[in-house]
Amino acid sequence: MELLALCWHPLWVPCTLVLSVVLWARRAAWRPAACPVDLRGKTAVVTGANSGLPLTVTPEGLSLIFATNYLGHFLLTNLLLDAMKASAPSRIVNVSSFRHQAGEANVQFLSGKEQPKNFNKAYNSTKLMNVLFTVELARRLQGTGVTVNALSPGMVHTEIMQNFSWWVRLLFHLVGILFLKSPTQGSFSTTYCAVSEEVEGISGKYFDSDCRLALPSPLARDPAVGRKLWEASEKLVGLHDGGREPASRKVA
Repeated sequence: MELLALCWHPLWVPCTLVLSVVLWARRAAWRPAACPVDLRGKTAVVTGANSGLPLTVTPEGLSLIFATNYLGHFLLTNLLLDAMKASAPSRIVNVSSFRHQAGEANVQFLSGKEQPKNFNKAYNSTKLMNVLFTVELARRLQGTGVTVNALSPGMVHTEIMQNFSWWVRLLFHLVGILFLKSPTQGSFSTTYCAVSEEVEGISGKYFDSDCRLALPSPLARDPAVGRKLWEASEKLVGLHDGGREPASRKVA
């Protein structure tokens, strides 16, 4: 009842409108259209998924949400590494989220042998794995001319809730209209990491939704956790070849 009374307070509507205007003004700090970079001859691989998928296991024995949000990117990136190095300087950009800070780096989640307690935990954990993968890959690519960074696009009004109940989708849509970024605005930090001159030569870092360097969670910076996740991932996607790092694997 107290929450309901607050929503009917005469100042609620004007305060909400003022806040939405402030958030809208802040979220467009860097505009891709103003980027002076000549894209000819440039190469960038951008991987990212924000799927509202159920906690199910695929016929291949992989967790559907972890395969979509993380393992698919891991495999694609590794298969393209030789081409990326041949076209260096080149960039790899992984779309993570600020919610990675609440994630868990449990490799048993990848195969569905263990399940996160809910969708939020699963989503947060996939985004943590995106950052761990970025940091470990940057270490393996030192001296190759290929850089890799992760980023948060912020809160974006997408179809991520498509598999939820109608009232959750409605609530998300209403909140999205007032407070969330449009898909175009949500792509700014991704584009910034992929093409901006400011990111040239930077690798193994994490950028926030305002295109600023930020410090990811302590777990995301743990090299031992990153190596363990890498080893488990390469086995699950078939890249494990007796100890040789997939970063040197030849593309067929």
